[in-house]
Amino acid sequence: MQGLAKLLIIDDDVQNRLAISNILEFVGESCEAVSSEQLGELDWSGVWAGCIVSNISAGWASTTLMSYLKQAHHIPLLVMDSFSFPVDDLPNFVGELEQPLNYPQLSEALRHCKDFLGRKGESLVACTRKNTLFRSLVGQSRGIQEVRHLIEQVSGTDASVLILGESGTGKEVVARNIHYHSKYRNGPFVPINCGAIPAELLESELFGHEKGAFTGALTSRKGRFELAEGGTIFLDEIGDMPMPMQVKLLRVLQERCFERVGGNTTIKVNVRVVAATHRNLENMIEDGIFREDLFYRLNVFPIEMPALKERKQDIPLLLQELMTRLEAEGGQPICFTPRAINSLMEHHWPGNVRELANLVERMVILYPNSLVDVNHLPTKYRYSDIPEFQPESNPFISVEEQERDVFQDIFSENFSFDDQNDLDHNVNAPQGLPPEGVNLKELLAGLEVNMISQALEAQGGVVARAADMLGMRRTTLVEKMRKYNLQR
Repeated sequence: MQGLAKLLIIDDDVQNRLAISNILEFVGESCEAVSSEQLGELDWSGVWAGCIVSNISAGWASTTLMSYLKQAHHIPLLVMDSFSFPVDDLPNFVGELEQPLNYPQLSEALRHCKDFLGRKGESLVACTRKNTLFRSLVGQSRGIQEVRHLIEQVSGTDASVLILGESGTGKEVVARNIHYHSKYRNGPFVPINCGAIPAELLESELFGHEKGAFTGALTSRKGRFELAEGGTIFLDEIGDMPMPMQVKLLRVLQERCFERVGGNTTIKVNVRVVAATHRNLENMIEDGIFREDLFYRLNVFPIEMPALKERKQDIPLLLQELMTRLEAEGGQPICFTPRAINSLMEHHWPGNVRELANLVERMVILYPNSLVDVNHLPTKYRYSDIPEFQPESNPFISVEEQERDVFQDIFSENFSFDDQNDLDHNVNAPQGLPPEGVNLKELLAGLEVNMISQALEAQGGVVARAADMLGMRRTTLVEKMRKYNLQR
């Protein structure tokens, strides 16, 4: 996959080198296969997903290879059982592969490689950033690089910042980075969601109240502006703030002072104001539901967060960051296969990074310490149709037993004839048993072909989704398609 690190295969046997490459590419891994004569042409300092070493002749080639492997200690190393040189003392040695290769041991070895890169290689990724606080804004896309650049520019000033972007893009992450990079970093960071608090309580939340100011005000209480003294106040969803409060907020932004609800003492504050919204404030100004003067007061330095659909090339880095966080919080480690990441990069992501984070957390719960493949993803995230690893079909199973399995699938709880309307709409199903009888086998086969064809057509030919629609395993549906010679 473009943008992902490749596996490096080193083997002097041309046929064996080709065979390993074909197997890895079949399971969805990108790879580059070379002989020992090409060692000097490789970029050993670059990022590789792993290195697999097989047949290397003794002598100059083996000595040169071992020197390269000792220097490239950031690349996870796998060796075939035919490789006879000692590698146990190398810090990047991950494991040994037995020939002939089989899917379980290969997937487990690749998982160890990804685990090595996730743990050992974390500092290599972090060192390319100026500040580790930007870990929450990972990505190499043009949009996210521009956001990081704008944060560096505005953090050292006192200017108000307005963060724009769709819900779930990480606007609060930007606000926290602005705070931690500014001179207000030693003060508190106080967020408040202006859309989540009722209009009649918002003034008290922002500015506080005095004892007896209203029913239920039994004691005096500080507001968020007072609590943020010397730090940053983050006004999230500023577009949902009611008009009366917009007037009062404008005065605070202009004069940096306010009075508590029910009080007459002027309180001065020294705070950095950062606001955010997913709404189009300029359209709201035209509609008369947002004050133009407040907009220009907030919009001193706008930062627009790109949607995840606009920076899909950042998804592999985001996945690594999210998995690292969950593992630090006690979650079990998981790994996504390249083809699973390919499928995720095809998704539209209406929920943006928040949706991606929820998916990763779900996968950690469902598949702890596992390799997450395309077929493990929820249905709506599957955009590729790749067969699962399965043993060869048993030649000793008779045709009668296969037909019996087909009938069991048809009459399983996932496929019921209780709904007479469904039966009536099927052209192959008679309304009643005719006097001359019917060929039940042909009738059921025709019904099955009809349902499978409809499911495939409804899901655009994606077998995994059609199988979910029919309530059966993907492998079962593939076998039925072979049996009836059905095409996608």
